[in-house]
Amino acid sequence: MPPSPARKRLLTWLLAGGSTLLLLGAAWQLGALFWSLRARPTPPPRPLARNSASCQQCHADIHRAWADSHHAKAHRPFDVAQDAEAFTPRALFALHDVTYQLRLDTGKPAFSEQRAGQPADTYTADFVLGHTPLRQYIVPTGRGRYQASEIAYDPARKDWFNVFGNERRQPGEWGHWRGRGMNWNSMCAQCHLTDFAKNYEPATDAYASTWLEHGVGCVQCHDGLTPDHATPGYRTPPALWRQATDRARATETCAPCHARNEVLVGEPRPGLAYFDHFRVTLPVDAATFYPDGQVRDEDFNWTSLLTSRMGGKARVTCLDCHDPHSGKTRLPAATNALCQQCHGQPNPRNAPIIDPLAHSHHKPDSTGNQCVACHMPTTTYMQRDPRHDHGFLKPDPLLTKELGIPNACDRCHADRGIDWQIAANAQWYGAKLDSRQRARARAVAAAQRGAPEAPARLLALIAGEDVPAWKATLLQLTLPWAADPAVTQAAQAARADPHPLVRAEAVRLLAAANAAPESVRAALQDTSRLVRLEAAWALARDLPADAPARADLDAYLRFNADQPLGQVQLGQARAARGETAAAEACFRQAIAWDPNSPGIRETLALFLNEQGDAAGAAAEFWRAAQLAPSNAHLAFEAALTFAASNRLPDAELALREAVRRDAMLHRAWYNLGLLLAQTGRAAEGITALERAEHAAPDVADYPYARATILWGQGQPEAARAAARRALAIDPAYAPARELAR
Repeated sequence: MPPSPARKRLLTWLLAGGSTLLLLGAAWQLGALFWSLRARPTPPPRPLARNSASCQQCHADIHRAWADSHHAKAHRPFDVAQDAEAFTPRALFALHDVTYQLRLDTGKPAFSEQRAGQPADTYTADFVLGHTPLRQYIVPTGRGRYQASEIAYDPARKDWFNVFGNERRQPGEWGHWRGRGMNWNSMCAQCHLTDFAKNYEPATDAYASTWLEHGVGCVQCHDGLTPDHATPGYRTPPALWRQATDRARATETCAPCHARNEVLVGEPRPGLAYFDHFRVTLPVDAATFYPDGQVRDEDFNWTSLLTSRMGGKARVTCLDCHDPHSGKTRLPAATNALCQQCHGQPNPRNAPIIDPLAHSHHKPDSTGNQCVACHMPTTTYMQRDPRHDHGFLKPDPLLTKELGIPNACDRCHADRGIDWQIAANAQWYGAKLDSRQRARARAVAAAQRGAPEAPARLLALIAGEDVPAWKATLLQLTLPWAADPAVTQAAQAARADPHPLVRAEAVRLLAAANAAPESVRAALQDTSRLVRLEAAWALARDLPADAPARADLDAYLRFNADQPLGQVQLGQARAARGETAAAEACFRQAIAWDPNSPGIRETLALFLNEQGDAAGAAAEFWRAAQLAPSNAHLAFEAALTFAASNRLPDAELALREAVRRDAMLHRAWYNLGLLLAQTGRAAEGITALERAEHAAPDVADYPYARATILWGQGQPEAARAAARRALAIDPAYAPARELAR
C-alpha cells in the first residue's frame, strides 16, 4: 500500500462518502472541448435579459429547432395538461418496504410515501425536471429549498420507478431524496434553468434562488447582448459575431453542464474560461471512472471527450457532431456518416481514414459495424437514461480479464467468453491493441490499489503524455507518493505546462510534499483561477485578508457551504487560520449533513488528533472504520489513537480488525506485536512480528523488535539471530548492532 500521509487536503477531494458527488448535470448529451484556453476579457455586464420567446421573431428556424430540444424541455412548471396521465388514475406501487401513492389533488400532484410501520408523509410538486426518457418531480420543502423526488415517470413506458433502482437510500442519508445530495437548488437547477442564481444564506441554511426562465434558454448560452440587439434592422457587430461563433467559447459554454465538476465561483456566465469557474472530476477514483477512462458513475460526457485523443489532441468539439440548438447529431450515427465526415473521404481534418467494414470485421448494417457501438458504448443512468461514452476508446477484452474493465465486444458476445474475445481481437488488430491506452489503464489500476510499482509507472507515462487531462490525472494519482523526489521533480516540470489542469495538479503535488514553496507562491499569480486556488489552499495559513487569492478562496468556500464537502473545506481553511473552534463546528456540521461518510469522520479525527484529543479522534476513526468495512487503514488509525489515549484493549481490537481486513498491513502487525508483548503475551507478540516481517521483509524495525522481546524472554541466541537479520536489511542499524554482539 502507499504510505499514509497526514492527508492535509487530500481527504477533501477523496472523501469516501456520498458527499464527493458535487456535480452538475443535464440529461441532454453533449461533449465539449477545453482547447484554446487563452485568457479572455470578462464579458460586459448583462444589460439585456430576455426570455427565449423574444428571440423567435428574428431567429424563427433556430427557435423552432431549440423548442423541441432537451434543453428547452429541461425544466418547467407542473402542467395538468402534460402531466395528468402520470397521476390518473391514482398510481400505487411499492419498493424496498416503501409504498408510494401518486394522485392529483386540486390540480396539483400529491405524493404519499409510507415506510413500514410509520405514518405516511405527503408532498406536492411544483416543477418537472426533464422530458424524456424520464421526468422527475421537484418538491418544495421549506426555506426556499426544493428536492428532486426519487420516483420518476417514464412517459414512453407510462410507469413510475425509483431512479436509485435497488439502492436502499434511507431518510437522514446524504443521498436520500430529501437529503442534500438531491437538493435541487445546489445539484440540479443551474443546468436546468436559465440565468439561475442559487443565493444560499448560510446563517439560516435557506435559499432565495432566482432564475429568468425554465429550461435552458437562449441567454444561458448567448451572453453580452446589447439593449439594441432586438431592434429591427440591427446588425451584430463583427467582434460580437466572432465571439458568438468561437468554438472554444462555445464548448466551454457546454462543458459546465455536461461534465461532473465542482463550481469554483458562483453563477458563472457563458463564454468565460471554464477552468476559471470549475474543477472537472478527472478519472482518478475507481468508483467514478474505470482505469482506462470509461465512465462508471454518472460522469456525463465532457470529461470523456477531454481525455480522448479526439478531444484532447485533435481538437474535436461538441459542435463538430451536434447541432447546438436541436442537440441532434449533424449526421446519422447509425450509418457511420457522423464519424465518416472526418474519417472518410474527403478528409478535411486530416484524421485517419477508416473503412468501417474492413475495420469492424462485422457485416454491413449490423450493430457491430457501427462506430458508436464499439467506440461510444452506452451506460444507463437513473434506470432509464442510456448515455454514450465520449472517450472513443478501443474495446480491449484483455483489460476486461485483467482489471474488470468492460469492453464493447462483451455486450454482444458474452456467450462466447472473454478468451474468445481476446483471441478475435488479437487476430484482427494484433499489436495495435498493445497501446498507450492499455499501459495507462494498468498504471492507473496499480495506483488505485497502492501497488509499490505504481509511482514508476505513472512517472514514465507522465513524461510522454500529450493529452492534458490524462497528464493531470496521472499527476493526481501520484499524490500518495508526493514526497518521492522523482514525483516532486515531475511536479516541478509540470508547473510550466500550458494547460491549467496540469499546472493545478502540479501545485497540489508540490504543496503536499512541502516542496518548492517559491513555486507554489508564484502560482498565486497564475492566469487561471483553478491554479490560483490550489496555491491559495496550500498557503491559506499565511494569506493576508486583502490578498486577491484569499478573496477567490473565500468566495469558493461561501458558494459551496451548503454541502457537506463544502463544510469540510471551510473547516480546513479555518483550521489553517487557527480558528479551531469554528473549524470543528464545520466538520461536525458536515457529519450532521452526511453521517455515513467515513471520509468526513476521518477528517474530523485527524483534526481532533492534531488538537491533542486522542480519545475523540479514536472514536471518529473507529466510526469511520465501521462505515468503511473493507478499509484496513481506518481501523489501524483508530488503533493508534486508542493506544495514545491508553485504551489498550480497544487498540488491540482495532489492530486485529485491521489485519483481518488486510493481512499484509505490516505496520498493524508490528504494532499488534508490540502491544501483545507489552501486555505480557510475548509469544503471541513474536508471532505477530513474524507476520509483519513476512509482509515487509525489507523493514529492519520488525526483526529488531522481535530481538528485543526475545532478549527480554531470556533467549539471547535467538535475540542475536533476529538482530543479525535486522543488520542484514540495514547494516547501519545501530541498536541491532549493539544487540548482535
